[in-house]
Amino acid sequence: MNAVEFIISGMLAAATPFLLAALGELVVERAGVLNLGVEGLMALGAVLAFIVVYQGGGHLLGFVAAGLGSAVLSLVFAVLALGFRANQVATGLAIGILGQGLSALFGKSYESLTVKGLPKLAFPGLSEIPVVGRLFVQDVVVWLSLAVTFAIWAMFAYTRVGLVVRAIGENPKAAHAIGYPVIAIRVAAIAFGGMMAGFAGAYAAAVYTPLWADGMIAGRGWIAIALVVFGTWLAGRIFLGACLFGAVSLMSLAAQATGLDVPSQLLSSLPYLVTIIVLGVISADRRLLRLNGVASLGEPFER
Repeated sequence: MNAVEFIISGMLAAATPFLLAALGELVVERAGVLNLGVEGLMALGAVLAFIVVYQGGGHLLGFVAAGLGSAVLSLVFAVLALGFRANQVATGLAIGILGQGLSALFGKSYESLTVKGLPKLAFPGLSEIPVVGRLFVQDVVVWLSLAVTFAIWAMFAYTRVGLVVRAIGENPKAAHAIGYPVIAIRVAAIAFGGMMAGFAGAYAAAVYTPLWADGMIAGRGWIAIALVVFGTWLAGRIFLGACLFGAVSLMSLAAQATGLDVPSQLLSSLPYLVTIIVLGVISADRRLLRLNGVASLGEPFER
């Protein structure tokens, strides 16, 4: 397998943690809430899933534990940010730090241990195509993440639920005036975002690199938040952005395998350099941000 085939075959799997976390944050931000604690939520989900799988509970139970644990932690953010109207930026950062601390505490005795990942499922026919065929040989979580991407896109584009969430994000006072429970819907969105971040962490620790190491999320949560802006709050663009970052994250391994004389530290920093560049380019296009942005993002709501 050459470098190109390596990147193509692993791109979707590498993109899945970014994608799941970013889709959850998309729903949260569409409801008008900014949660910067995604990194910590992913770390907590990762350690919970790893512990459950290592103890013989299976991957399904591991993902359930990760989703529930991260959702509960995100509800702490909801109580502070929505109930007490605390600053959402400061609260999100605090929750993120708490999640990383809890993951280090829970995972201390599991450091450097490994578990068995999930088997690959081939897409009939397409998996036999030369070069790009490996793109269609993925585990079940990757295929489910593609289905979730489509479902969230369809929800915002065609359903009443998506319309209500978007209305609350744009003008919560107007939505409240016509009878929609703004706080309850925002709490539900935050819980969903926490659950998705937990799933993302679970995939990273129990499937993609089936081992536990403190700090293994390594900034994926921050990149997921950046992906929402990169995708201008649209699910389809977020998927493409996740694929881009997944491919970039594999380039360092591919470059090292080919013997490219580039410092490994520089190669490891590529995803973050790309994040900075992309955010700069997107932020320069004010028209695009105004067209798809969320008007009341981060603003507290008072009845």
